[in-house]
Amino acid sequence: MNDGYPPTSRPRPRPASPQVACVIPVFNHAASVGSLVERTLAQGMRTVVVDDGSTDGTLDVLARIPEVRVLRHDRNRGKGAALLTGFTSLVDEASYVVTIDADGQHDPADIPHLIGALPLEGRPIVVGCRQGMEGDHIPWTSRFGRKFSNFWVRAGGGGRVADSQSGFRLYPLPEVLALRPRARRFQFEVEILVLAGWHRLPVVEAPVSVVYTAERISHFRPWVDFWRNSFTFSRLITQRIFLPRRWRTRPVATDG
Repeated sequence: MNDGYPPTSRPRPRPASPQVACVIPVFNHAASVGSLVERTLAQGMRTVVVDDGSTDGTLDVLARIPEVRVLRHDRNRGKGAALLTGFTSLVDEASYVVTIDADGQHDPADIPHLIGALPLEGRPIVVGCRQGMEGDHIPWTSRFGRKFSNFWVRAGGGGRVADSQSGFRLYPLPEVLALRPRARRFQFEVEILVLAGWHRLPVVEAPVSVVYTAERISHFRPWVDFWRNSFTFSRLITQRIFLPRRWRTRPVATDG
């Protein structure tokens, strides 16, 4: 049983012009996903939407956009599970994958900023660092959550990052699949950063814009997901303290 991972996870040579696709995980975002997908397609890249068991008409919206590939979970499995489904569907087609949240906070026009942050050598994870996150118009859960997870990502063995909760990222395939994260919900994105630190997979950041509106729909539940994050960080820190590096990591090769 491979848990959705490809049978092999050998990195392939990076092309001169990176082959980049986009994965959008969605759960009950019928009001925002259509515009987001169209703007992403306008960037000229293959786009995969993973519907994580929506019940609000999201699929009807996507059916009107023939250029997008839609994958579906029969029930809600979590954001991390949706991202992994999208990644594994593209592992033979793309060298990198951009992830964008479906709630409308990210602007697909910022995708070139992520791609432009790639170094000439190496294949890092690029995290879109959202600008203007300290204003009063930003929900307190987002402001507090970012600071909370930034600290614990570093304590768990990841590098220092300014926006560990940003879902706007550029991931190298198949290196990120080789990290084999256990989390399947919102904790997936912070666990990836810790595992990247363990495996010495570089993480860099690029500035991106962010838009929070009254109509924005977020499925982040502050108390439930706070405790889930806390459990994930506790597990990772415990492993870091008690397990030698050679027991908790395997080489993740890069071609730089």
